[in-house]
Order: sequence, then C-alpha cells, then structure tokens
Amino acid sequence: MDWKRFFDNLGMNGTRWQWRIMRWQRQLKQMARGERVPNSSITLSQVLLIINLALFSVMILRGATAGIGMSTLMRPGGELLVQSGGQWWPMVVQNGEWWRCITYAFTHGGIIHLGFNMMVLYQIGPQLEEEIGPSGFLTLYVLTALAATALGYFWHPMTVVVGASGALFGMIGFSITYFHRIGGHHALAQRDQMLRWAIFAFIFGFIVGADNAAHLGGAVSGALFGLIFPIAMRLRRNLAPLINTLAVLSGLAIIASIGLLILSWFS
Repeated sequence: MDWKRFFDNLGMNGTRWQWRIMRWQRQLKQMARGERVPNSSITLSQVLLIINLALFSVMILRGATAGIGMSTLMRPGGELLVQSGGQWWPMVVQNGEWWRCITYAFTHGGIIHLGFNMMVLYQIGPQLEEEIGPSGFLTLYVLTALAATALGYFWHPMTVVVGASGALFGMIGFSITYFHRIGGHHALAQRDQMLRWAIFAFIFGFIVGADNAAHLGGAVSGALFGLIFPIAMRLRRNLAPLINTLAVLSGLAIIASIGLLILSWFS
C-alpha cells in the first residue's frame, strides 16, 4: 500500500507517516525473530504502567460516584477493591471469575501502593524489556503474576489481594538468575542490584504488612524462568515462535481479563 499517498490525501505529512510505518514494520519483524527492539517509540513497560494508572483512576472515580468520597485515594475498602478486579479466591472458585488471577495485578490499594509499584516498574521494566525483548517480557510478567496469586491461594485464600508486586518480584527474580548466567562485570552488577531490590522490597513488605506470599511466588517463578530463558541469540531466534506464542496468549489473557472485569461492572 502507498502509505505516503494515503496520508497525503488525508492532509497529513505522508512522508513522515510512511517512515513511521516502515519503522514499526521493522520492529515487528525484529520481535518475531526474538531480537531486541532498540529505540522503540513506546515500550511494553509503559503500556503496562498506563493500564495500572487507568484502572486505578477508574476505581477512584467509581468510589467517588458511589458516595465513598476521595478517601479511596489513600485506602480503598475491600469491597471496592474486589469490584475493581482484586483477587478473592471464593469468587474465583465459586463464581468462575478466573480473570481475577490477572486483573488483581493491575489493581492497587491506594496511591502509595500504586506509586511504589509503578516506580519499580518504571526503573526495572525498560532495561529488562530491552534485554529479553517485548515478547519475553510480557510472558514473564503474566506467568509470574499467575504464580504469585497461585501461592496466595495456599497461603491465605480468604484474603483480598491486589497489586503488581508479584509480577515485579518475578522481574527481580528473573534478573538475578538470568544475569548470573550471563556473567561478566556488567551483568553481575545488574544481578547484585536486583538482589538489593529484593531484600529491600521484602523488608518493606514485612514492615507495611504487604502480601509476601505473592512476593515469594513471583520471585521464585521469575528465578526459574531466568534459569531457562535463552541467552544465545541463535537459540533465541530458534525459540522465537514459542516465545511469541506465549506472549500473544499472555496479551490476549490481559485483554480478555480486563474486558470481563468491565463487563462485571454492568452485570
């Protein structure tokens, strides 16, 4: 298709948009081959961060319109958290609301909880995404979020659980084992940085009474994923179809889960 003529006819800069589309096509091909995508205009980490912010904003608005007031900004109640996608295993098992196993990772118990988790995602996410590619990163994020809530089922099934920290600990656990396997000064420095993050976050979790079951489940599953994720670029290209398939399934799971959450608001 002649994209330049198409956008010129719309009164837009056809040359600029033609180059953008060519760049996006090149990046998609790199992703399909399991390669890194340098200088991407928007990262998957940013997309995940935006989803977290958007769902938190919707929760605050729902609380305000329900007459709860802006107190939900600091400490939303358990009922509002469940309505906003929080994990509560009785509703998962009895009502079949399995989408909560993902939406809980995009729901947060107040602005401080959200701010801390988004700070970690903003600092750790982009460098890890650049290292293992968007497909590997998305797969890691979703699988560790699922593992985190699975451990919570055996630890405290009657507790309402929210937050992205399970997946974030998954990223930390992955980084520790993955960069340890790579070796070398730079990689080992990144490993040690992630170890410090893990220690700090676990201590912080104990102090504030956070869900350390989710932290542990995310960290262990992430570490295991880091032990098997391919390092050599040739092997990564060979496994690209599998990694891309897992990423597509992970993306569809997020979209479907959020869609079912929204439908639940009108049922």
